[in-house]
Amino acid sequence: MRNSMLILLFLLGGVFLAQGQSIVGKWKTFDDKTGDAKSIVEISEKGGKYHGTVVEILNPAKKNSKCEQCPGEDKGKPIEGLTIIKNLTKKGEEYTGGSIIDPQSGKEYKCSIKTSGKTKLEVKGYIGISLIGRTQTWTKM
Repeated sequence: MRNSMLILLFLLGGVFLAQGQSIVGKWKTFDDKTGDAKSIVEISEKGGKYHGTVVEILNPAKKNSKCEQCPGEDKGKPIEGLTIIKNLTKKGEEYTGGSIIDPQSGKEYKCSIKTSGKTKLEVKGYIGISLIGRTQTWTKM
């Protein structure tokens, strides 16, 4: 009985640790050049696909910015409320297979995300192969 309880505790602990490594939630993004906090992106999951939406722009002067260079139906939409991460799927410890839009340039890149501890994400945008690209670190809100 005692061994069964210990096994159950270890299994439950593993479940909670695995849930702590999810990318779902609100994340603070940072400007690559200045290091200043830039926005809050909320990542959600629906049907096994992960999407990230800009829920807040932190610079009051840029609150009403629009994605003038974005492709397709996103062109001209306000950045606040824009879904910038689309269709990622979880593969092992990484989330891949989707895309990310840079709202400043309107460029769309392939995307992969990995957790780094419980409070950081490594978000990579790239063209072609993932070895060539740019990685940003986002922090949990």
